[in-house]
Amino acid sequence: MEMVYHIGAHCTDEDRLLKCLLKNQGSLSREGIVVPAPSRYRPVLREMLVSLRGRAATEEQQQIVLDAVMDEDDARRLVFSNESFICMPQKVLEQHMLYPMAGEKSNWLSQLFPNDPCVFFLGVRNPATFIPALFQRSNEADFTAFIAGVDPRRLLWSDTVRRIRNANPDAELVVWCNEDTPLIWTELLQVLSGCQEGTELRGSLDFLATLMSDAGLKRMRAYLESNPPVNAVQRRKVIAAFLDKYAIPEAVEEELDLPGWTPELVDEMTERYEEDLYEIEDMQGVRFIAP
Repeated sequence: MEMVYHIGAHCTDEDRLLKCLLKNQGSLSREGIVVPAPSRYRPVLREMLVSLRGRAATEEQQQIVLDAVMDEDDARRLVFSNESFICMPQKVLEQHMLYPMAGEKSNWLSQLFPNDPCVFFLGVRNPATFIPALFQRSNEADFTAFIAGVDPRRLLWSDTVRRIRNANPDAELVVWCNEDTPLIWTELLQVLSGCQEGTELRGSLDFLATLMSDAGLKRMRAYLESNPPVNAVQRRKVIAAFLDKYAIPEAVEEELDLPGWTPELVDEMTERYEEDLYEIEDMQGVRFIAP
């Protein structure tokens, strides 16, 4: 059985991918894909991870997990999603880097079912917007205390991805840019679930509904129904065109009003982030999903 772990990052997905897949549990199950509800797996996985601390789970321990998370006797793919699998939000910037424990904690996950193939999914986000969003989720009132001396210019996702790859050389790692999510949403759902190409998933436009006016979404639905895209590229072009015309401004634009977070710093961090994405895309053993 293939074990799939969607490990974040924080302030990217907000469980939207999982919620969409949960709407399709029946059809996915018929393809041998199990997507359990978070309440079934998050507590038991947390307990098992703390107990094992990186040791390989025994067959008995693996069966305990399987009995807790699924009703099916067998499956070809089991999907877990939790943005805090490898780190709690308040520890993301420890040691002046992004997710310093990413390698170790992802390896802990791989040892839950050490003899089964393992796939990690990670959405990354521009640190210029990621850090402010993370701060908003923290209990800190003082941004300077939250940053605690971290140089935001030196925060690279490629370092995080490299640690995961080094700790799990035999695992597959799928990475995408959060800013591209609206354009690649359907593909993400298909790749994460592992469903057959062409499988219709209910709720596949739910995410776009949070970014687009009701009128725009209605018109896009009608257009897609009357003009079915022949491929993913054409679908992305249609979505991009409708987003450009009907996007809700406050849903796609972010205000970055924080001490020291100057436009110059944001531009510098954004340029560095874009360069970093190219480095990730070129990494061996990484599948990078881009428009």
